[in-house]
Amino acid sequence: MASLTIRKLDDALKSYLRLRSAKNGRSVEEEVRVILRELADGGTEPTEAPGAGSATVPAPAPRAASAAGEPRVTLIIGGGIAAYKALDLIRRLKERRIQVRCVLTKAAQQFVTPLAASALSHERVYTDLFDAESEFDTGHIRLARDCDLIVVAPATADLMAKMAQGHADDLATATLLAANRPILLAPAMNPLMWNNPATRRNVLQLRRDGVHTVGPNAGEMAEAGEAGVGRMAEPTEIAAAA
Repeated sequence: MASLTIRKLDDALKSYLRLRSAKNGRSVEEEVRVILRELADGGTEPTEAPGAGSATVPAPAPRAASAAGEPRVTLIIGGGIAAYKALDLIRRLKERRIQVRCVLTKAAQQFVTPLAASALSHERVYTDLFDAESEFDTGHIRLARDCDLIVVAPATADLMAKMAQGHADDLATATLLAANRPILLAPAMNPLMWNNPATRRNVLQLRRDGVHTVGPNAGEMAEAGEAGVGRMAEPTEIAAAA
């Protein structure tokens, strides 16, 4: 609900929420949820109202007990047939008490829906770099840094090529370019694409840049009669690597 209403607030209240969320190490949306939870639990409102001329930010509110100490992963789902495995990956990560927030590329939405990813992660799913509801506080920077690890699964040949060249023309690549957290790629593509010299150069460059990889594995491809190295690592392998 917060994501639907924050953009409608006045500038003074938005500024207050940004200050409070920054001090508490949370996103603006998470801060709104904390405030609402405190009020629902019988807490009191901040003693200094936003816009009252004071820059004082209330003392940090405790995180929800269920989220305390749990690591967070930003999961970027690329546009390949292996994207359906990303839904199982969400489950595997949450089994390990890892919070998951998903970014779906435009191509990924041809294979899995934001609704499915949201239902499994219990978090809002992000798809658009120019989303007014999240970008008013630079949402792609928050996605890149309000986490302990960024996982890209499946990491397609196209997505890795953009990463290697520093492109940032959509939410996924902008998030990756703005990241100061470890990045784990799970490549997935046809064996000929994986062995193409351009892909090999891109993978080598990404590894030199400090990006980690898991897989790809050998096996049957989605295409009839195709087999070789290029299958995305299984969700349990990726979760273990994460």
